[in-house]
Amino acid sequence: MKITLMKSLIGRKKSHIATAQALGLRKIGVTVEKQDNEAIRGMIKEISYLLKVEE
Repeated sequence: MKITLMKSLIGRKKSHIATAQALGLRKIGVTVEKQDNEAIRGMIKEISYLLKVEE
C-alpha cells in the first residue's frame, strides 16, 4: 500500500509524530510503500487524518 503524508506534523501529539516517523514519513508529500499487515493498519488508523492511503 502507498502512504502519503498530506498535512504537517507541526503542533501534533508527540505520539502521532513518532508514528509518522516510524512509517518513514518525515516531510509533506513524501510517499512510502508498506506491506499490508495489522501493525501498519493500526499505525495508519492512529494518524489517518494526516495521510492519504492507496491500496
